[in-house]
Amino acid sequence: MSDTYLKLTAFFGERQRKGSRFLAEAMLDLYAERQVADSVMLRGIASFGPRHIIRSDESLTLSEDPPIAIAAIDTAETIGGLIDDVVAITPRGLITLERARRYGGELPQGDDGVKLTIYVGRRRRINGAAAFYAVCDLLHRHQFAGATVYLGVDGTADGRRRRARFFSGNTDVPIMIVAIGNAEQARRALPELEALMDEPLVTVERIQVCKRDGRLLARPPALPAVDAHGRELRQKLTIHTDAATHYDGAPVHRALVRRLWESQTVGGATVLRGIWGFHGDHKPHGDKLIQYGRQVPVTTIVVDTSEVIAQCFDMIDEVTGRHGLVTSEMVPALLILDGDVRRGATDLADYQY
Repeated sequence: MSDTYLKLTAFFGERQRKGSRFLAEAMLDLYAERQVADSVMLRGIASFGPRHIIRSDESLTLSEDPPIAIAAIDTAETIGGLIDDVVAITPRGLITLERARRYGGELPQGDDGVKLTIYVGRRRRINGAAAFYAVCDLLHRHQFAGATVYLGVDGTADGRRRRARFFSGNTDVPIMIVAIGNAEQARRALPELEALMDEPLVTVERIQVCKRDGRLLARPPALPAVDAHGRELRQKLTIHTDAATHYDGAPVHRALVRRLWESQTVGGATVLRGIWGFHGDHKPHGDKLIQYGRQVPVTTIVVDTSEVIAQCFDMIDEVTGRHGLVTSEMVPALLILDGDVRRGATDLADYQY
């Protein structure tokens, strides 16, 4: 691997404003001005936050103010130089910073879990089909635990603003593909991926796979509250399921968000819907023209302290007892904003585990 990168992710409601403008528009203009390598804006389908207001794709209010996630990836210098401006324009929301490495031919040794994030234009083609089909087929062939394709509605690519428009091919509007595997699988797949695409932006992060196909492999590691310098540590659980799979009569993601919300253990959760992907031994799939119910992958994201993550994991384990891929990652910086109230910081913690 080469070049240390940072991934800045902001979670907030779509109707959040900065003055007379929508916050998402102001944030993406900032990323274009600073020529951020890649950023992608995703609309969520369910969420709740510190104010404990739940939103779901069952509710009409969701269409009025759906959750938004905007992820930006670039060098530590570029992201570090704009984080204060992002905080300054965000009246209410959650901001996380995570370390990543841009793939440059090297990977960690051993069988550690890895997360690959691949950024590609929406309508880039490989052998006449959308590029994400070929990428998912390649990852599935190399027996990755899972991959999800997220369709961006706005963002930057190679430092230039790319937004979806009605009368446009939208060729370069970003798509983000997140794949979970181990270092050996990534070592075999990435040279093929580079041959398949023209210099793709691919980042590599260390993760732990906690569950696969409903089977418990390991609990999330217990992390200290702070590092050796007193900087706070956070932990992220990502739960990959399918929209068509149910628990107790409801789609898994709805049941999971409802249980987490009722427990009042975690500060929030956000659900993102993919358009294509796979996990386990299932072949890559997505929506079809004629089908019963949606067949797309769905991702639920929970970020909190290690102590809170440990408290809620049994609940997540129960809801994903027969289905799902669950991963754990360390989040070295998190900031919650709500008007004049601020919790956390953007200083990166440093802890090896």
